Amino acid sequence: MSRPAVTTSPHSDLGVQVGLVVAAAEVPGTFAPGLTPRSDVDQGLVTGLATGLHYVLALGTQDVLQALAAELARTRVASRWSDVTTRQRVLVLAADLAAVPLGLTVQRALPTRPGEAMVRGMARQTGWRTASTGVAALSLEAVRAGLRLVDDRLDAGGRVSRVPVAVPLGLTIAVLLDRSRRVPAEDGTEGTEDGTEGPESPPLARSLLVAGGVQGGLAAVAYVEHLMAGAAGRRLATVLPGGPLVWRLATHATSLGALVGGTSLVWTRAMRSVEAGAAADEPVLGDDVATRWLGPTLSGGPDSLVPWTTLGKEGRRHMVTHVRPAPLAERPPGVPDLSIETVMGAPAVAAPVQVFVGLDSAPTPQERVDLALAEMERTGAFDRSLLVLVSPTGLGYVNYVAMAAAQYLTRGDVASVTLQYSNRPSPLSLGRVARAREQNRLLWLRVLERLHHREGPRPRVVLFGESLGAHTSQDVFLHWGTLGLEALGIDRALWIGTPHGSGWMHEVTGPDRLDVDRRSIAVVNDLEQLHAVRDERGVRPRYVLLSHDNDGVTRFGVDLLTTAPAWLGAGRPRVEPGPPGASPRGIPAHLRWRPVTSFFQTLVDMKNAQRPATWGAWGHDYRPDLPGFVNEVYGLRATEEQLERVSAAVHQRETVRWELYQED
Repeated sequence: MSRPAVTTSPHSDLGVQVGLVVAAAEVPGTFAPGLTPRSDVDQGLVTGLATGLHYVLALGTQDVLQALAAELARTRVASRWSDVTTRQRVLVLAADLAAVPLGLTVQRALPTRPGEAMVRGMARQTGWRTASTGVAALSLEAVRAGLRLVDDRLDAGGRVSRVPVAVPLGLTIAVLLDRSRRVPAEDGTEGTEDGTEGPESPPLARSLLVAGGVQGGLAAVAYVEHLMAGAAGRRLATVLPGGPLVWRLATHATSLGALVGGTSLVWTRAMRSVEAGAAADEPVLGDDVATRWLGPTLSGGPDSLVPWTTLGKEGRRHMVTHVRPAPLAERPPGVPDLSIETVMGAPAVAAPVQVFVGLDSAPTPQERVDLALAEMERTGAFDRSLLVLVSPTGLGYVNYVAMAAAQYLTRGDVASVTLQYSNRPSPLSLGRVARAREQNRLLWLRVLERLHHREGPRPRVVLFGESLGAHTSQDVFLHWGTLGLEALGIDRALWIGTPHGSGWMHEVTGPDRLDVDRRSIAVVNDLEQLHAVRDERGVRPRYVLLSHDNDGVTRFGVDLLTTAPAWLGAGRPRVEPGPPGASPRGIPAHLRWRPVTSFFQTLVDMKNAQRPATWGAWGHDYRPDLPGFVNEVYGLRATEEQLERVSAAVHQRETVRWELYQED
């Protein structure tokens, strides 16, 4: 005997309306202040994308609940109850009602744990999403029932019951939730009235206009896909086992797969274009730059084992921006004399060594490492008193200020060696972290092996990395704690703007481990904080992570979608006055984690933290901090007067460099 057919009309729009309730309830939260100020376009994108994703997730969850109810309605047992329309309505309401305690039970059974796997967070959020969808559906049905009752009392002929209530209901829920959260939690992290002021809010009208545009585009695509999925579901249900709602879900999954496939194809082609641009020549450098401006201690020069053309754009810039030991005999017009001798007021001890091996300099990691070692021998890198092992950012960028500060403060008695691992910008190079880790590890082990067998004086070995370069540098010691650095003979390390995704950073700053010496590690916002840590411990930290509290790069992670981060918890950095010119300290107490929304807010914070045209210790710009940190962390013992002269020189160098490349 065939199963009774079940129509989908009684609740055909319920999923859409529930999605609108949940999305509207999230709108006010998207305007909460973040780490950095947002423009109206930024705010519109945050509001549009966050509420759009909330809408899709709530719609999908409600569709699943309705599909389950529809399948139950098709069973023989359920077919004994009432007519098909009433039966399906009752079962959908029962599914929504059961979803609330079930979802809350799952959420509470999986409390947040430090360093938890993202799958655990996803399971917890699935529970929260199920419960919130159930609450939204039940609230919507209750309001609808009330409107029908009013309509009947007024004999309005359906005009009252047809009033759209999803969005007003969602906004009402948001207001009630906000009022409930104004009561501080026991740990003090949930209150909103803490007296601190966040960044100025962007214009509301323009932000909502942008958000409406984003939402409109997403809604148009979603509506077309929804119609196609519904038609496909009804058609497939006539020829295959299962109801139309089940096959509608299957069609949604197929559409998602097609979207992922198309995105992957576009991504691959875009990456090829980016990589081609990273290797392009720059007219501003000139055709004779390698022979005219590079000396024997630099890669890419006339006697170098590394061809100039294989360094890539950032490698070539790195070579050209080295600090000269003495003034040029023929200095180009408009180029200031910022040589070591002029800035430091004393002759250079030696010519700085800069070894750089590009991704195209050799075909394999092993060959690039061999080439780097041969180039170090040729340039005399092992004869310098300080050897800096550098891991660059994705494109191969090495911070000019950090290298110049080290070259000034040592009066040229320093060598640096860098291996490029990607020719894509850092956000697009996250898939190259493993390659960078293994390549760095091989080079650094080979360098330290060579030093171990070296007779006579040996250089102190230190590390430097910025942003993704800090991540790939730290990843060499993943699961080794601080003991790994000590075992390999790393004297000091300075990492700036370490991305949130660094596993090693979480290991050494998380729960106690046997392989981590807490006294040797410091995570600070500014130099004054580092001095305070040194004075408190009575010893200078050897491995320092300089991370501005408002740097979105150090805070953003995919796990923000599912898990409340520690930096928004009770242990967040405290807001307090800092020294003049330093990045602002602390995370305001009114900032709290919101599922999905915090992901997009911090994503925008990460974008806004990078301001290359400005000079200031703020966000992801660490350049003004670097002379003091290079001196302190590497133990170079410069005087205050020397640090002031070096700081002024590197600032001037950055100004000239920026103007030069802007003209390109």
